[in-house]
Amino acid sequence: MKDKYQLLKQYFGYSEFREGQETLIDSILSGRDTLGIMPTGAGKSICYQIPALMLEGITLVISPLISLMKDQVEALNQAGIHAAYLNSSLTYNQYLTALRLARDGRYKIIYVAPERLDTAEFLAFAMQVPISMVSVDEAHCVSQWGQDFRPSYLKITNFIDQLPKRPVVSAFTATATKTVRDDMVCILQLENPLVITTGFDRKNLYFSVEKPKDKYQALLKHVKEFEGQSGIIYCISRKAVEEVCENLIKEGFPVTRYHAGLSDNERRHNQEDFIYDVKPIMVATNAFGMGIDKSNVRYVIHYNMPKNIESYYQEAGRAGRDGESAKCILLYGGQDVITNQFFIDNNMDNDELSPAELEVIKEQDRERLKKMTFYCMTNECLRSYILMYFGEYGDNYCGNCSNCLTQFDTIDITNAAAQILGCIDECHGRYGMTLIVDTLRGSSNAKVKRCRMDQNSYYGKLADLPIPKIRQIMNHLVLNDYLALTTGEYSLVKLTSKSGSILDGSASVTMKMAKEYEPSTESKSKKSASKSKQSKLLASMEDVDRNLFEELRTLRMELAKKAGVPPYLIFSDKTLTQMCILHPTTKEGMLEVSGVGEVKYERYGEDFLNVLRSN
Repeated sequence: MKDKYQLLKQYFGYSEFREGQETLIDSILSGRDTLGIMPTGAGKSICYQIPALMLEGITLVISPLISLMKDQVEALNQAGIHAAYLNSSLTYNQYLTALRLARDGRYKIIYVAPERLDTAEFLAFAMQVPISMVSVDEAHCVSQWGQDFRPSYLKITNFIDQLPKRPVVSAFTATATKTVRDDMVCILQLENPLVITTGFDRKNLYFSVEKPKDKYQALLKHVKEFEGQSGIIYCISRKAVEEVCENLIKEGFPVTRYHAGLSDNERRHNQEDFIYDVKPIMVATNAFGMGIDKSNVRYVIHYNMPKNIESYYQEAGRAGRDGESAKCILLYGGQDVITNQFFIDNNMDNDELSPAELEVIKEQDRERLKKMTFYCMTNECLRSYILMYFGEYGDNYCGNCSNCLTQFDTIDITNAAAQILGCIDECHGRYGMTLIVDTLRGSSNAKVKRCRMDQNSYYGKLADLPIPKIRQIMNHLVLNDYLALTTGEYSLVKLTSKSGSILDGSASVTMKMAKEYEPSTESKSKKSASKSKQSKLLASMEDVDRNLFEELRTLRMELAKKAGVPPYLIFSDKTLTQMCILHPTTKEGMLEVSGVGEVKYERYGEDFLNVLRSN
């Protein structure tokens, strides 16, 4: 039998393992239950696929989505590994045929939907074949505290308990807080598991939050910057998807759409257009993306703020899976908070839960929405904010996010904070942020007069400050627990236990505000150094012969069409870039390129060598 290094090179084209992979593989091969938490694009699937090839029996991979299974199985078949999936996309006869072939030993790896685990046919099959490992993909779905809880995942342990012999159990996910990690170990009943978190940081991703007055124009600017490249635009609703998609089509961009209101056939067709680069820009709701392993997505733009950090990081993480630089841009608007709050309050997704359980989940969702809103408001490093949310702590400066590339002044806001807190205290926290701002500004609008806030002793006290700055200060006070926002249909601003320290003058408070003047030579230099760091991340794909790269891309598209698979399953953009840099002319040279394995070389290597030899 070949060892793990030979399998890694032969089937996947890599000469060495990435961080954490080998340790996780060795743990599984030793017969130990294993939990791996690795960021998107870190190579989780290899951690169970290589052991699956080395263990004697069959490996079952529990996976939540048809698209996820289809993508993984296509990738394995392209690499020369026999694999199959069992889900509702198969006809009954196809399903029985797949079970028969699996029983005959045709497949080492079988992907199965959790809903199939307790069906009579599948249970009968599982009792007859040697199952060496059950691997749970997207394992966070087992936790009610996860962002994507699926009650069907609770069937997994019951299924394992029914097997004649308990297999090794492995579980993998990209995003999990400590609570979710503990849940995965407990609910999946992992026995003395090795738990490895390789870190959540994706250094190749640039993060940015913008608060544009005109969201569509801001979106259009970014899409034009990335013209000719693949990207995903996430919208909060079907209506927004339709509007954005229609407008971009009018602008002449190759765009398609995806949301739950489309027919199954149209969703499948549009998804394939995106994956095959027929229409490389996808406008979608959060119904799109899980299981999409498209490696050449150069940007993900959130047209609206998602409802939690987990969802945001998972969706943003669909950019730059090839390790090359990519941008993750969030276009924030205050209405996003209200819309997400409405979705949370009207959540009917988990009809298997009792009303009490559902209310607990809603409260958790409200808390996560608050943390997501804080992300959009912070002036600190965006990457550090995300990593701290998942329990990692850095130096609060990454040099590759919009906040780190913005010059800030630290200013004393104690006086303004005292006026704000005093105004809220005097009206006993009965109103929301907008009315408080209007009162402090000295507005004479109808609502101020109707609520008699023009009689509040703090009326007009901050008339010299612009509305955005007052809101910034209020958001900063919320972020630092000097103010609290209630949840519900109308969000009210309340004082907290910390508010008194400002009101009685015993505490001062400062905040970072973006500079509004021309920066000094020194600060320009620092900003230039930061941008230099970002530009280095952007450089690797620009340092190659673009004509040669496009020739290789064209060839890849032709071969993909013949094989009926997405182009990135032939070779990723990163592999094509390496071909351009290394410029191999022999088989031995081609096998030195990362991502070129023996099986793929036999299928496609000579075609690519012919292009390289002629340049």
